[in-house]
Amino acid sequence: MSETSDENTLVTAVDALADRFRAMPQSRLLGAVPGHPSRAAAGLALARRLAAAAQAAEAARPDGGVGGGTAHELPDAGAFAVGDQLAVVGHDLAAALAALPGGASVALPDGPATADVLRAHALRWLAETTAAV
Repeated sequence: MSETSDENTLVTAVDALADRFRAMPQSRLLGAVPGHPSRAAAGLALARRLAAAAQAAEAARPDGGVGGGTAHELPDAGAFAVGDQLAVVGHDLAAALAALPGGASVALPDGPATADVLRAHALRWLAETTAAV
């Protein structure tokens, strides 16, 4: 399937936040924000969440089944890499969601969700992190 406007919206939000992280000076990246010891840590937490969602979406099959595979945690590559990590996993998630019908079930750690619901969650997570940093 090709990317829809829903995936384009997700990619646009991911790219905007990733660019924000890339443009931050070290002092700002390392500054604390509510719930995180630094903006970089908040960005990494979001990137890890998006990566886990992308892995789950990639394991889901369009026929409603779930494939196998072991989830891997995104490593901490340092404060200056957070923007790039966010961009990569955000694009991975958008591509995985584009390959699924909206009603396809995705097995997330906190329970199953449809691809449409997962997309909405990802947009909310991006908005929350954007507001926090």
